[in-house]
Formats: sequence, C-alpha cells, structure tokens
Amino acid sequence: MVSAADAGDAAALLTDVPAEHRVALVDPRFVGHLHALRLGLTDPRFPAATVPGALTAQPQARPALVRALERTTAAVGAGAPAVDPGTGPAPGDRTVPGRIAVELEAEGVAVQRPALGSLVAAVPTDRDQEAAAVAGLVAVDDEAVRLRNAVKSRDGFFTTFCISPYSRYIARWCARRGLTPNQVTTASLITALIAAGSAATGTRGGYIAAGILLLVSFVLDCTDGQLARYSLQYSTMGAWLDATFDRAKEYAYYAGLAIGAARGGDDVWVLALGAMVLQACRHIVDFSFNEANHDSVANTSPTAALSDALDNVGWTVWVRRIIVLPIGERWAMIAVLTALTTPRTVFYALLIGCALAATYTLVGRLLRSVTRKARRTERAARALADLADSGPLAQAVASLVHGPKRALTAPAAALIGTLVMVGAALFLPYGSWLTVVSAAVYVVLSGFAVARPLRRALDWLVPPFFRAAEYVTILVLAARSDVPHAVPAAFGLVSAVAYHHYDTVYRIRGGTGAPPRWLVRTIGGHEGRTALVAVLAASLTHTSGFTTALTALAVAVALVVLVESIRFWVSSSAPAVHDEGELA
Repeated sequence: MVSAADAGDAAALLTDVPAEHRVALVDPRFVGHLHALRLGLTDPRFPAATVPGALTAQPQARPALVRALERTTAAVGAGAPAVDPGTGPAPGDRTVPGRIAVELEAEGVAVQRPALGSLVAAVPTDRDQEAAAVAGLVAVDDEAVRLRNAVKSRDGFFTTFCISPYSRYIARWCARRGLTPNQVTTASLITALIAAGSAATGTRGGYIAAGILLLVSFVLDCTDGQLARYSLQYSTMGAWLDATFDRAKEYAYYAGLAIGAARGGDDVWVLALGAMVLQACRHIVDFSFNEANHDSVANTSPTAALSDALDNVGWTVWVRRIIVLPIGERWAMIAVLTALTTPRTVFYALLIGCALAATYTLVGRLLRSVTRKARRTERAARALADLADSGPLAQAVASLVHGPKRALTAPAAALIGTLVMVGAALFLPYGSWLTVVSAAVYVVLSGFAVARPLRRALDWLVPPFFRAAEYVTILVLAARSDVPHAVPAAFGLVSAVAYHHYDTVYRIRGGTGAPPRWLVRTIGGHEGRTALVAVLAASLTHTSGFTTALTALAVAVALVVLVESIRFWVSSSAPAVHDEGELA
C-alpha cells in the first residue's frame, strides 16, 4: 500500500506494479464498512469494480486504468471536467476513483458496482457528512450483513429454512480456519460417495447411514457456495467442481441404491436409470428455455406477468418452489425414504415427484413461449444449436437440405424423430434391424431440425427432444436385452454422455461457447450415439457382447469428455461461473 499525492502520481506508481497484479485506488478520506471494501475490491469475477471512494482493476483492465488516470490528470490541469457533466458520476461519487470508473466505462471496460444495501461506503467532504457516515458504521453490523449475503437470494424451501440458518455459520467457521470452497466441495463429494457405498451394502443400517450422510453432503454442498460468497473466493476450478459434482453425487447415489437393492434380490437398475434420465431431461428443458430467452428484447407473455404477480404473494412463492422439487427437497426426500423404506420405494417416489415437477415446468415454459412476443438473437440460436449436440451425421443431412418446410418446424421434426426412435426401441421385436432403419430416420429428421437457425418461439424444445431420444433409447434397449448387467452398463453410458451435456451448458453460461467441434464429432453427436446403440442391439442380440460394447462405449466417451473438460476448466480461459439462482 502506497500513498499518491494526486491522479498523476497514482498513474506513475501504477507503472511500477507488475502487470499481472490486481491494483486498487482508495480515496484517503474513505469511511465505510470493511465488507463494503471487500465487495468492491476483492471479487475476482469482474475486470473492474467500484464502490464510492474506491476502485479496483484486474490485469486486463490495467492499461485502460492508466489511460483514464492520465486523462483525468490532464483535464484537471487544464481546468476542465474529467468527464462530460451529462454522463459523469453522481455528485456523491466525484472522487478520483469515481471519476476513473466512468472513464473506464467510456473505454468499454465493464465496471461492477456491487449492491451495498445497508453497508456504508462514503467520502465525506465536511464534518456533518463524516458524522453521518460514522453513525451509519455504528448502526450496521457488517459481519451480520456478510453472513446474510452469503446465502443465495433465491433458493428452495428446504434449503432456506432447514439448512441455511446454520450452514452459513459453518461457512464462516471454514473461512476463519483458511478452508477454501473447493475443499468443502470435495468433502461434500466424498461424503456423498460414502453415502452411496453405505446404500450399496443393502442392509438397513447401511440405508440409515446413507440417508444421514446424504443430508450431511447436502449441508456441505450449501456451505461451499456460502463460503465462496462470504469470503469472495470465486475460481475457475471452483466453477467446474460446483457445476459437475452435484450431478456426480446424485447419480452415484442412485447407483449405490441399485447395487444395495440387488444384494437384497431386487433389481431396480431400470428405475435408477429412469430417474437419472428424467432428471437430466428436466434440466435440459430449463437450460434450453433459459438460453433461448437469455437476451430477448421483449417479454409480453401474460404467463410471465402472472408469475411475477404470484411472486408478490409470499406463500405462493414457496409452494411453487416446492412443486419443482429442487435439489434440497429432492435430496431430503431421497434421504428420508432411504432410511425408512426400500430402494424401490425411493425410485418410485423420485420418478413420480420428478414427473409431476417436469410437467409443471414444461407447461409453464410452453405457455410463456406461445404467448411471448420476443425476437431471439443470434447468440440464443447459437446456444440452442450447441445444446442440440448434433454430430457429423445430422450436420451432413443439414448441409443437404434447406431446413424443415413451414409445415414441419424444427421442434416437429425433432419430436417426430424422437417418437420414431423411441417407439421402435419400445415396440419392435428386440434385435430387429428395423430399429436400425428407425435410427436412420431419426438421423435424417435430426438433420432437418437443425438445418436452419433455431430462432422460432418453440425451437428451444429441440435439445430436450434429442436428449429424450438418446437417453430413453439407450434405457429401453438395455432393459429389453435380457443381457446380464446391460442396464448398469447403460447407466454408465448415460452418465458419461450427461456429463458432456452439463459441461456444454456451463461453458455456454460462462460466455466461452460450447466444447470444440472436434469433441462433438469424436463422440458422434446425439444421433450418432443413438444409431450406434441401435446397431449394437441388433448385431449383438441376447449376448454378453452387448454389455461389453455398452461398457466400452461408456469408457471411451467418458475418457474423451473428461480429459477435454478438465483441460478447459483448469485453463485461464475458463469462466468463474457460480450458480446464484438456479434451484437445480
């Protein structure tokens, strides 16, 4: 920390700081809460940030900061305002940091201005202002504010009222002992894996321990995000761990329940895979709809207006959040039923609950889409195309046609293809080569669906239809094969593919785009994998080779996807994405 006499001196001092370091400018007259400074100066997610009287810049914004300081110095020396009075900062922030923030924005640098709420951050210019600022400091406990802000502003009922009231204190305990969010995330994963192992014992004691450990894992899962917000420790590695470990924990637990049930003579692998498929399809509906409307220029949907009105009635908010069965409610239900009942009962409850939740959200999304007048952007169309996960076969078909005619929209083509593929897997004799013919039809219709940019009102349905076609086809063919261990192998394959799809979602959310095209081509795209499984089922009918082939395919997909995903998420280009609003 060094003191500068003026803006010119500050610019000179900045040149002596290594270019890879973050720097901050703070007015020496600053009066405020320590947490206000933390919010303004230590959050790593933004290139620049400011609170009244203080400004920080990351290395990428350092050149613009030096230029802004030099312009401010020159303007003040000439007796001119540093910024246009019509666009300058508010009178309360006419300090050097406040003026520099406006200069940075003029250069196109995004400057974050965190909401301070009741926290004080001011630069008093007389005794009365100083007295008022000091009074504000005394009146507000910034540690209490910090703890309160560590909790998500939007979360499920169970998490809000049964977990967060005490998990925030666990987060503070971790912060004071130097623990990082990544360490807590890893502890949550390990705890969930131990829970899955306990369930796999197939004993009542194991099931009780599994239920308890699953709840402990969820508490830690809440704590890691609260610790990140409490201590402002956001990182690219943390983004990757947070984005993937929830699904890994849940699916591993499903597998543990299935193994435990098998030890007791009850085969529930089909139910376990069905629960995973339903949950993954629920998520892609949410992801696809949100990306399609991420930056729409208008929202005139009466359904959205009704939803906003209901949000103003307190009890309806919690009822609606419970109905969608978010991760807190879902894990609580799984934990309690595991301890008290059987794995089969757990999966029945899970399938029924998730099906009702999926119906509720899908109907709401459809009503919003058909009553909404909004122009979809190129970014939205690109995101939907990436979420579609089309491989070389569908892309080849798309290059030969001009897209579906007016009578056959993209969602209609995708839906027909899905019905043909899933219907063939369900109703044709198992092992029939007509299933392969149906897969070829599915490939062609998949190409038709993505031949044109996905900009229409219901085009966000295309990725969910493709997910359902691929996952359900794998599930049905494995279940109908009567080959030992085919369904567990299919569980592994769907897990690997689902990881790829979640990885795609979080890359898009971070603004870095989808995984590279070579990766999608290498693992075949949704239509290529679906067709391959259909060919394997027809050519390896009722033989253990089908299980071996599914296992080999699962391992191959997992290796390629994981290696590329790890490479990306530990690289410097990975975004620090943190889930602040989704209920998962």
